Amino acid sequence: MRQKIFLDHIGIATNNLDNGSIFWKLIGLIQGDEDEVVDDQGVKTRFFSTDSSPIKNSTKIELLEPTAENTPIGKFLAKRGPGVQQICFRVEDLLGMISLLKENNITMIDGIPRIGAGGKQIAFVHPKSTGGVLVELTQY
Repeated sequence: MRQKIFLDHIGIATNNLDNGSIFWKLIGLIQGDEDEVVDDQGVKTRFFSTDSSPIKNSTKIELLEPTAENTPIGKFLAKRGPGVQQICFRVEDLLGMISLLKENNITMIDGIPRIGAGGKQIAFVHPKSTGGVLVELTQY
């Protein structure tokens, strides 16, 4: 059975959420209610909705500010500078998608889901299996 899949968000690494937010506000994106610190990933996140539907249902821009230099986003910024860090797809069955990918020799960073921003279950696909793009999967 083929799963429905949607673009959930594009993650953009920034050194400072407030400075990184200026453009997105100017073009009319809607900022989410609260920033969130995801301690185990060492990141502070801020979401922007691309339309007026509830922010949890629309495609979003996620700004990612590191909480320290030695975190994944801190290391990304040191190596590549600010910019697109990952894209995230929302799937119907996260465990099923992970199984499908692993059965087809796709390298997963997370073989089992973990908790990400908003308390959502997430799993990352290694960039070497996606043409160089870090892909995050989440379940809706």
